[in-house]
Amino acid sequence: MNKTELVNAIAEKTGMSKVASKEAMNAVLSTIQEQLKKGEKVSLIGFGTFSVVKRNARTARNPQTGKTVKVAAKKVAKFKAGSNLI
Repeated sequence: MNKTELVNAIAEKTGMSKVASKEAMNAVLSTIQEQLKKGEKVSLIGFGTFSVVKRNARTARNPQTGKTVKVAAKKVAKFKAGSNLI
């Protein structure tokens, strides 16, 4: 399922227009993204938890050349599925 299909499914289940469903979904996604950028955790009971994890700097190996490269530290988004998701 892609974003368009998800918007259509939301519109069908809620009786909202497709435009309103798309705006609502975009609002939810942008709010989650804003909170993650702040370093906050977003928990949706029964669905899952979005959080930010810091990955330390490390050295890796390029499989084509065999040379080692340095990978910088960075923050990445993490999702842990809730027990009722599936």
